[in-house]
Amino acid sequence: MTDIDWSALRDAANAAMSKAYVPYSHYPVGAAALVDDGRIVSGCNTENAAYGVTLCAECGLVSQLAMTGGGKLIAFTCVNGAGETIMPCGRCRQLLYEHSHEDMLLETVSGIRHVDEVLPDAFGPRDLARVAG
Repeated sequence: MTDIDWSALRDAANAAMSKAYVPYSHYPVGAAALVDDGRIVSGCNTENAAYGVTLCAECGLVSQLAMTGGGKLIAFTCVNGAGETIMPCGRCRQLLYEHSHEDMLLETVSGIRHVDEVLPDAFGPRDLARVAG
């Protein structure tokens, strides 16, 4: 795996966070990830008056990944309005896992972690490939 420029990822996450639509919680979140082809994709949270349809920043990031050519995520970070590193929620960890390289790293509040550490015993596309293969 290539060297990860965590500072550049945090900068991209902060830029995304500045675009967040958060009229209800006032808690902006930005996320950024490095793709296996060298691109950086990002996303911000987008709230909705019907809270259940609010989109996390990771949702926007994965949509941008798909819209710009796909690929696998190899490094990820997420920040709040103060620029502090935060942890993705469980739903978003699963979403990230679905699009991760098997060696994906995440910057977390407790340091750099492998994707398997933040979603232990996860089920995803690699499991389906083993059964179908």
